[in-house]
Amino acid sequence: MNDRTRVLGAVGLVVAIFLLVQLGALSLVQPFEAQDRQVVENPNDPTNSIAYVGAILVATALMLLAFRYDLQWLIRGFIILTSGMLSWYVFAAFLSPLVAAAPAALIAIGLLVYPEWWVIDASGVVMGAAAAGLFGISFGLFPAILLLTVLAVYDAISVYGTKHMLTLADGVMEMKVPVVLVAPTTLSFSFREPRSEPDAPVDGADSPAVDDGPSDDGDAPTADGDDGDIEQSAMDRDAFYIGLGDAVMPSIIVVSAVHFHTAIPGGTVDALVSDPILLNLPGLTAMAGTIAGLLVLMWMVLKGRAHAGLPLLNGGAIGGYLVGALASGVPLMAALGL
Repeated sequence: MNDRTRVLGAVGLVVAIFLLVQLGALSLVQPFEAQDRQVVENPNDPTNSIAYVGAILVATALMLLAFRYDLQWLIRGFIILTSGMLSWYVFAAFLSPLVAAAPAALIAIGLLVYPEWWVIDASGVVMGAAAAGLFGISFGLFPAILLLTVLAVYDAISVYGTKHMLTLADGVMEMKVPVVLVAPTTLSFSFREPRSEPDAPVDGADSPAVDDGPSDDGDAPTADGDDGDIEQSAMDRDAFYIGLGDAVMPSIIVVSAVHFHTAIPGGTVDALVSDPILLNLPGLTAMAGTIAGLLVLMWMVLKGRAHAGLPLLNGGAIGGYLVGALASGVPLMAALGL
């Protein structure tokens, strides 16, 4: 297997992870709605978005402090417990609460004792689907668009400006938890083994986008060529990393577009697919926009420069949603939730 094939295989795995998170979240819309899993009282209140962004800022600050004072074990334990809880939400949507506790506990134990890359990815897909499903049915159209827009701006500032997201990403990768998902380029790769060299991280809401990692002075490396080929530095990597937030955040608008389609003024957007996955045209085009943004992002960072993930990912999701809503005959202001 040549280097280009290995890298493209890793890219394909990243795309598959995004699709699994989105389809998983969509499959949870009806069960979560039936079980009243909505996390806010009024999903159309835009202050919910501001409160959530505030919570992200506080969580980021606490994690950076934990890394500074060598309290990573505390953050790791909290994330593993959260993983078990979110997994239980997913399994309890289809199984009895007692039976659902068994696979949820298995995921948490697997993360604790055997954090291999496929364990990280599998648990991350379950966690991501749960998070996107919960927030998707809890954020109306305008709050969801507002949330994704603010987070895209914050991600750009934290990667290109303060660069604290790169520091955060390096710390969470060492904890071996599904805040960062793994796309290996070799069959022999083991996430449990100590890394001998910095692999390529991927940035987003809570960790950096597919890039070649910071250089010694903290700046991202730049591409040597301009012919569009994948840089050799990227080809040499054993794995790429992608933040779970990169997959979750754009998926929120996908779920919101599906869940709130009957409440859009100007008419109902008919479902394209019924049980077990409900999907309509705005949701479908939001998915397509996310994947388009992901492919552009990975093409850019594989050339050797770090990039913030959410501007492209959230921008693609919002743009795709609006295209689908307008194509369905929904007025622009109504599609924006205004």
